[in-house]
Amino acid sequence: MSADASKIDPKDFRDIDPGDRLLMGPGPSDVPARVLQAMAAPCIGHLDPYFLETMNETQQLLRHLFQTQNALTIPVSATGSAGMEACFVNLVEPGDEVVVAVNGVFGTRMGDIVNRIGGKLVKVDGEWGRAVDAEAVARTVKGCKPKVVAVVHAETSTGACTPLEDISKIAHEAGALFLVDCVTSLAGIDVPIDRMKIDAAYSGTQKCISCPPGLSPVTFSAAAVKALDQRKHPVVSWYLDFSMIRDYWGNERKYHHTAPVNMIYAIREALRIIAEEGLEARFARHWLNHRALVAGVEAMGLSMLVPEKERLPMLNAIRIPDGVNDLKVRKALLNDFAIEIGGGLGQFAGKVWRVGLMGHSCRRKNVFLFLSALEAVLKAEGLKAKPGAIDAATAVYASA
Repeated sequence: MSADASKIDPKDFRDIDPGDRLLMGPGPSDVPARVLQAMAAPCIGHLDPYFLETMNETQQLLRHLFQTQNALTIPVSATGSAGMEACFVNLVEPGDEVVVAVNGVFGTRMGDIVNRIGGKLVKVDGEWGRAVDAEAVARTVKGCKPKVVAVVHAETSTGACTPLEDISKIAHEAGALFLVDCVTSLAGIDVPIDRMKIDAAYSGTQKCISCPPGLSPVTFSAAAVKALDQRKHPVVSWYLDFSMIRDYWGNERKYHHTAPVNMIYAIREALRIIAEEGLEARFARHWLNHRALVAGVEAMGLSMLVPEKERLPMLNAIRIPDGVNDLKVRKALLNDFAIEIGGGLGQFAGKVWRVGLMGHSCRRKNVFLFLSALEAVLKAEGLKAKPGAIDAATAVYASA
């Protein structure tokens, strides 16, 4: 290509064709053809009556998935990290105490946002690869007066799942709002917003919802909306200010920003697929395929990072055996088998593989494909994995 930016030849630019991939990393997950077809529908104006009705339907379907009656339930026009930031910037003002449980990368990110917007961060440091200790949260909350208690339900960096009920009770007994990151858990395991009394939650479209990255579903309880309405200072982010955005998604339809029309088509279709499957059936599918995957992995002689009772079904962290090169294995899986998995983050970089079973990617055939491919790659790397992975996974399916 010419170095002169004014002289380009369109022929120098390739067509977009990444080829087939089996997405079994920490996200994105595989996207159903129906969702891609919905994205390809004609783009129309973001205030077009047809699109406004599509927005209404999207909100209905999101409330069904979140299991909530919250009026303020919308897809933020940005990725899950923006959903995280939106929750904090709308609820936290300078000087507000915020308790954040940190047991991985994304709890750390929560704390970073609190510091950046002038909140008073009070951390509960937990062990990476383990669930958050509710008693540690309780001790910390007793020593301060938090406006918000925040926790990551499904820590994507480690595969650890933190139970929410006890921490929700701790937060509310302290008069605080309970804020939950369910980016990886939503649509894969039960996240009952109203029953768990969660005041603010955010997710991402690219995980178990199986929609392309680009939107962040968020829901605010009546208490969270009240806190928003009673702010003493303006929300520091204009783009993420829910006091304005809710008027676009509400009955008034006041213009705030140009919504990503075709991405709204996509999430609506992805949510429709989820509703068709049924939440209980979807959760059961994730747990079943997870158990089969773990059985196969352990039959090879490998081990999981997270203790059994604290594991997520959709994000499986496998310890890398001694002497095995992390990057070589992941490259071989991608180049030879078109399977994408993720490496470790933070203190687990180079020490674990993160294998996703999310949404449309969470299928029996993918479990078998991954186990067979991993066995072949490890053999090529000189590691004699024990035989029987496929038999072990098959036994799990047979018992179910």
